[in-house]
Amino acid sequence: MASSSNPAFANPAFQEQRPGLTPPAAQTQFSTASAQAADAAVNAQLEGAFAAPSAGAVDTGRMTVEDTVLKTVALFGILVVTAVIGWVWTMSGVTAQNPDAITIAPWLIGALGGFVLAMVVSFTSRKKIRPALILAYAAFEGLFIGGISAFFEYVWPGIVVQATLATLSVVGVTLALFASGKVRASKRATKVFMIAMIGYLVFSLINVVMMMFGAFPAGSGGPFGMLSSVHIMGIPLGVIIGVVVVIMAAYSLVLDFDSIQQGVRNGAPRPYAWLGAFGIMVTVVWLYVEILRLIAILRGNN
Repeated sequence: MASSSNPAFANPAFQEQRPGLTPPAAQTQFSTASAQAADAAVNAQLEGAFAAPSAGAVDTGRMTVEDTVLKTVALFGILVVTAVIGWVWTMSGVTAQNPDAITIAPWLIGALGGFVLAMVVSFTSRKKIRPALILAYAAFEGLFIGGISAFFEYVWPGIVVQATLATLSVVGVTLALFASGKVRASKRATKVFMIAMIGYLVFSLINVVMMMFGAFPAGSGGPFGMLSSVHIMGIPLGVIIGVVVVIMAAYSLVLDFDSIQQGVRNGAPRPYAWLGAFGIMVTVVWLYVEILRLIAILRGNN
């Protein structure tokens, strides 16, 4: 474009103003024809470039939002399939004669396998991203989600639909707010989030240990220990903590979206789309489990 705007290249009259350099008529016609042919070739190339589809992740080798979305959908597709398997497996021993024969094997296998793979992916992703491990993580998480969902549904019928709709609502609202620019990750909020996360993990560990050692007798602590036995101003501690944790999970989603946005903006290699999809799955699973538990505590106290 710069050369075509220069009169030395585009305007024949410019050369005619220079004495002694006026070309013969034949040479002028040949030069004009050559210039027209060159312009036609350039125009054809430009038209082809604009008509062609935009370069994707495969063409550029870089991370894109579209590629990350596709990988996220693939992971959740695997999770749904194995969740169905986990659900059926959990309820396989239940009969009319033995209605309480629920197996927790899928729950335990999925939780243990998912935790181990999550740690491996998190600590090795700085050196190399392994999509196979992330796909395996989705499969184990499906077993866990299917097993725990079947158990909760057996005790509190209809709770799975409630938790699923609530989870989708939180994810949708968070994504909409992030896309509109009304919610963004900040250093101060991230520090508060990390402190709250550590505190919640410590509390959860203490709660589980106390339940294992019988600190909450049957009928007093319920299935959630301190979360359902302790009340603050008449409100179960589990409800208060559950609301706070749901907010934490929503902010974790904001961090995931921000990480993906930064990766695309900085031209991260394409495999990092797997890492973005992995982060979203970890957060959504966490959010679903917390909402499931929150609804169970609410229904258990009614």
